[in-house]
Amino acid sequence: MKARNQFLLSGVAGIAMLAGAAPAFAQAAPADAAPVDTAEVDDSSANEIIVTAQKREQSLQDVPISMEVVSGAKLAEFNTSDIKAVMNYTPNVFVQSTAGNDVIYIRGFGSPPANFAFDQSVSLYVDGIYAGRNRQAQAPFFDLERVEVLRGPQGALFGKNTAAGAVSVVSAGPTKDFEGAITGLYNFDHKGTDFSGYLSGPITDTLGARFAYKIVNQDGYIYNRATDHDDPEIKSQLLRLTLKWEPSDNFDYTAKVEYGKRTVIGGITVSSPLTSDQDPQTDRYLERSALGDEGNKNKSVMISGVGNLALGDFTLTSVTGYSWFKSKIVNGFDQTIPNSGGAFTANSVYNAFPERFDQFSQEIRILSPVGETFEFIGGAYYDKSNYTLEQYQGFNLPDLFLTIPGATPTDPRIPIYDGPYLARIDSIFRQKAESWSVFGQGTLNATDALRVIGSLRYTHTKKDGSFRTTLAYASDGLNGQPFALRPITNADGSISEGNVDPSVTVQYDVAPRVMLYATWGRGSKSGGFVSNTLGTVDSTFTFEPEQSENFEAGIKSTLFDGKVVANVSAYHTQFKDLQVSVYQPATSSYLTGNAASATSKGIEGSLSVFPIPNFDISASAAYSDIKYDDYPGAACLASQPATCTPATNNLAGYPVAYASKWTGSVTAHGRFDMSDNLKLDITGVAAGRSKYFNSDNQSPIFGVQNGYVKLDLRVQLADQDDRWHVALVGKNLTNQKTIGSAFNLPFPITPVPRAILYLEPTRNISVEAGIKF
Repeated sequence: MKARNQFLLSGVAGIAMLAGAAPAFAQAAPADAAPVDTAEVDDSSANEIIVTAQKREQSLQDVPISMEVVSGAKLAEFNTSDIKAVMNYTPNVFVQSTAGNDVIYIRGFGSPPANFAFDQSVSLYVDGIYAGRNRQAQAPFFDLERVEVLRGPQGALFGKNTAAGAVSVVSAGPTKDFEGAITGLYNFDHKGTDFSGYLSGPITDTLGARFAYKIVNQDGYIYNRATDHDDPEIKSQLLRLTLKWEPSDNFDYTAKVEYGKRTVIGGITVSSPLTSDQDPQTDRYLERSALGDEGNKNKSVMISGVGNLALGDFTLTSVTGYSWFKSKIVNGFDQTIPNSGGAFTANSVYNAFPERFDQFSQEIRILSPVGETFEFIGGAYYDKSNYTLEQYQGFNLPDLFLTIPGATPTDPRIPIYDGPYLARIDSIFRQKAESWSVFGQGTLNATDALRVIGSLRYTHTKKDGSFRTTLAYASDGLNGQPFALRPITNADGSISEGNVDPSVTVQYDVAPRVMLYATWGRGSKSGGFVSNTLGTVDSTFTFEPEQSENFEAGIKSTLFDGKVVANVSAYHTQFKDLQVSVYQPATSSYLTGNAASATSKGIEGSLSVFPIPNFDISASAAYSDIKYDDYPGAACLASQPATCTPATNNLAGYPVAYASKWTGSVTAHGRFDMSDNLKLDITGVAAGRSKYFNSDNQSPIFGVQNGYVKLDLRVQLADQDDRWHVALVGKNLTNQKTIGSAFNLPFPITPVPRAILYLEPTRNISVEAGIKF
């Protein structure tokens, strides 16, 4: 199976690279959709996609950026619930699965999930609103117009913390005519339902509205023997109301309110041996911890307002946003002892992370008219946020004070017992952040075929943070009652910094609908604080900002009257002071700071072909080579000698974890007319990647995910007008058991050392039915 998967993946990549490459096919939006926030069909080509990657409506083929666009319709076909589904259509993008934070990586770069306070190197934007934390955006992946994925630094126009790239989510807007839909799905493997729908249309001659909802109630794919429960059970409610007011031809205003409530009962960790390859099981044993049920409870609100005012030939745009969430994650780790015939060990460690966050943002920009010799965009941005993270950790250990950083008892009144200690460590992290920036982009149309684009953004960021930790512990000799409560470590810090992100691009049309481009640009991400690492003190509390520099060249082409769309790009991206956080099993802590330098270089491409009516096929692939250039003071890797210490270690020349050399996918869709009233649609997706390290210490034994290809298939029967449909949907049909991340849970944190694997969803099959009106 391993050899076959690698062969299939290599074939996918080879086809796309040889062909040249193009964006995964995205369905066009209705012609009456809102400007700036929606995609439209160009009359000259039914396969053309309109995007707003540069804050203007442009054809995707005219944008000098390596990017992919996935339509909301395509994501809905396979019941998308989160950003991970975008991986199927976008090479060189990886989403790491953990119990706490899902992290997006582009070209191998991202911000690890270990430090909860990291701003992400790949920023998510929801209808123009910056969402730098995963739990801000529980609701956006339903009722979408499209998702735009921009690879490489996007500091000039997107700005905030887009050192590695940006993902822009655009939700569907109100329609001119009244319409609605209801869709219901039953998942046979997850034993649950998923209902969604929307109502859209005019309220008055100048006011339109759209209301969308999604309700999910499904069990999981891992059987917990301790609780007789299928983990993780998901219960979620997602609501969005959009209002668009157009009182005149010169002004429009769109307001959106999203509410998300998501409850996850149970986890996705399974045990595996430390002495052999990853052996993920689909059962676990995990009892209820003292901190409550394992899982995640999250409530979020996101509000946005976008106004456009015509000032002669110019357009003034205002984007106002507010985001809030409250979340609590409780983690536990599978107690099953690998290769033990089902035996398990007492649960010895647990943790919980309650979070609270709020953010206000405001952007103002002005756009010049198009078609002039010189065109420009200018603007300013401001945001302010508050973030609180609590952490609770529980241990049941002998020699407790030898294993917890900063916990050696110094108070002579505290006795030392030979028996096991029961302990709980409580910490709280608080951060206040404020940033502002000014930006501009100018385009010189030197000739009808030659364009030169220059962009520049200056960003100033101020952050204040504090970290407080307390140890409460007890002994069996005192019947488990606390007999001491004292601080371990405290830390305080303040950051005030400015970053400049420029870019220069040259575009040249070598032929009608064939464009060459070359670009140079920089991106940055502000410094920050260590939020949840025990033993943190003032000297280790703050880390530096990171900077990226990108060189890229590519070709975008639309051939044979739009029947072939082929794009390819080559890039060289270097990060300096890359922000990292690496787990250290020996101390059950994280080493958080800056790696001196890392470089990713490679090639990306895709190809879309529309050979005959009602049939299309798309292939996309990427090759990436990423390594540390210089990383003194790094945590030691599993492959390094036992004498290695961070004080003398340097990972120069070593690869970066969570990055594959090859990624790719093929999507095929065909429609067959069964009669004058019925049609059959079949869509298949094969997506995969080559092997990669999925543990921080890059263990060549338990920390490697082998290459794989996952197959998805949708078979749908509908009437010719799409007024109703029934469909059979299969995801991961070959039942690939893949691991998002892995780590070593060592002695004495647990009596029996073992690898802990975060298992991604296994095969599941659903039946779906829906109506439109």
